[in-house]
Amino acid sequence: MTLHSEQRTRSRVHPTRSRTPVLVTVLAIAALASITLSLVALFIRVDWTSLPEVLGNGRMLSALAVSFGTAICATALCVIFGVPLGMWLARSPRVLGNTVRAIVLVPMLMPPLVGGLALLAFVGRRGLLGDLLASVGIVLPFTTPAVVIAQVFVAMPFLVIAVEQAHRAADPRFEHVARTLGASRTDAFWRVTLPMLRPAIVAGATMSFARALAEFGATTLFAGNVEGVTRTMPMAIYTTFSGTGGGVEEAYALAAVMLVAAIAVLIALRGWQPTMAPDSESRRAGGADRA
Repeated sequence: MTLHSEQRTRSRVHPTRSRTPVLVTVLAIAALASITLSLVALFIRVDWTSLPEVLGNGRMLSALAVSFGTAICATALCVIFGVPLGMWLARSPRVLGNTVRAIVLVPMLMPPLVGGLALLAFVGRRGLLGDLLASVGIVLPFTTPAVVIAQVFVAMPFLVIAVEQAHRAADPRFEHVARTLGASRTDAFWRVTLPMLRPAIVAGATMSFARALAEFGATTLFAGNVEGVTRTMPMAIYTTFSGTGGGVEEAYALAAVMLVAAIAVLIALRGWQPTMAPDSESRRAGGADRA
């Protein structure tokens, strides 16, 4: 292949984008500034001299442990159940898929407090399934598992939608070629389909983790605000800010600590996401055409 033909091939795979319109750039800068300035204002408002005292507070450490522990468990459950649901949505008939997708998106659209009421109506002590669970000695409300359930309820749609969109966009010829080469349906799933969905799974899990970590409304109604059991960092910040567990200055310090910890975890999770170099994308596109 000559140099000119190789350049033409790369230009077809990676077309050059036109310049962004000025209005779009201005609006994008305004949106970015509103987010950045809000975070900067938060850090400026924090009394950093009192931060060591806040960090040594047992209540803060307990809330931080509950938040990250439950968010990690909720993210794992979102991956276990959300990935199959997203793949099934991508392969389901159009009418059924649209109906199920609308149901999956409801927790993203409803107020979190309504989600907490829905969970109470379902698995509460007098809920639809709560009576049966109580008869065998299982009581979920106002326990740590209730925090995980509330977080999964509000966070799973982010992962499901990410996996569904990636699975729809994936080239089905790779899986077909694997089947024609003798791979079973299970082998094709583990060796071909799942690796192609890995970036979407990591991205969806990252969004689910962030949503679970920030959950407040559904957890408040379904799990309560018991220190060391169900009190997460958002609840601790609200309790402190309202004057029943500290003060305004301590609430700002807690918010800064949670923000820094969440950013660090999200950066670590994003670092696991596999990336694909342009040359490998070109080879993959050419391989798909040959297949």
